[in-house]
Formats: sequence, C-alpha cells, structure tokens
Amino acid sequence: MKILMVLTSHDELGNTGRKTGFWLEEFAAPYYAFLEAGAEITVASPKGGKPPLDPKSDEPGFQTDVTRRLNADPKAQAVLASTIRLSSATSEDYAAIFYPGGHGPLWDLAEDRDSINLIEATYRAGKPVALVCHAPGVLRHVRAVDGTPLVRGKKVTGFKNSEEDGVGLTDVVPFLVEDMLKQSGGIYSSGEDWKSYAVQDGLLITGQNPSSSTETARILLASLRAV
Repeated sequence: MKILMVLTSHDELGNTGRKTGFWLEEFAAPYYAFLEAGAEITVASPKGGKPPLDPKSDEPGFQTDVTRRLNADPKAQAVLASTIRLSSATSEDYAAIFYPGGHGPLWDLAEDRDSINLIEATYRAGKPVALVCHAPGVLRHVRAVDGTPLVRGKKVTGFKNSEEDGVGLTDVVPFLVEDMLKQSGGIYSSGEDWKSYAVQDGLLITGQNPSSSTETARILLASLRAV
C-alpha cells in the first residue's frame, strides 16, 4: 500500500513578513498512522527537497506527543529533507494521496497545475483523496469529469472562518477555506472550533483543523482496507 503525502513549498505569510509552511501535527499524525498500518510513504512538494515548516506549529504550545516523536526520529527527518518534486508524482503509483495543511498550501498548491492534475487523476481512478485543515483549499480549481467543481454537491469540511479569525489571519490569507468550499457548491459542515471533525463523501475525505489529522488519516486507511 503506497500513500503519497503532499506538502507545500511556500514559506511567506502574505505580506506580514512572517514565515509559514506546513503544520507539523498535520504531517506527523498521519505519517505515523500510515507507517503503523504498514503503508509505504512518499512525500512530495512543488519544489522538492525540504519543505518549509510553519515555525508556529513547532512552538511548545502546539507540540504533541506525535510531533515530539517526529522531531526525534532521524528517519522521518530524512524523509522530510528529501521530498520528491510534485511534477514527478503520478496517480498510478499510489493507492491514495493525503494533503496536510498549514497556510502555505493556500498560496502554492491551490494554484499548482501539477497538484490539480494529480488530484483529478487520482479521484477519477477511484482512489481516495484526503485533505486536512487548510489543505481542502487545494481543491479550489479541481474539477470533476463534467467540468464542475469536484466539491460540488459533496460533504466537505475544512478550516473554519471562526478559526481563521481566531488566529488573526482572515485578512492575510488569499481566500478563506470555508467560503471557497461553499462557493464551489460543497456541502460544508464543521464541528467545534479546534476539535477533531472529519467528513467523508465517497473518495473525498476532509478534516477541519490540526486536531482532525489523526481522524482524517484513519478514515483514509479504512477506505483503503474496504477496497
């Protein structure tokens, strides 16, 4: 069972002068869930190499047992240091794809043609696609076979407007994930702010926030076992 995890290469938080990237827990929790299920994991990013980590996600207040495990794991660090270029990834090589969030994906992966093509090809091949927190924003330009937005008429979740407001970035991000999913015709729902909440609609699996990372990964694994 091969799973592709796709991370951002974008490290600038708008025009704030602050850094962003991928959110550590949203990579670490699924990474270990997949490893413990016996999956073979490949990690990709638009630029390849070491993707930028959102420094805030590694602050003491946001660390968890699983992030501390990853920080102390030489094998995991080696995987992160040498991601493949996203342009070299093809849907035929993987059973599923998983997109961790962080704010970075809103700038690069949401507009990245390689990412869009990969998601469309994976979904059309009957393979699950899972995205957590800000990563559902990557679906912004993804289309179904008939040319309509992939999320149209599908149950989805993602980072809530109230959560974005809670971190003070409503006016910094290029778009709000919740608004985009609704405007694209998704049937958006959410749980409490910062609590785990994930939704599955067939092959499409989405999680609301960092706390949803493990649940989103577990749903993906259950989908693969059901095939």
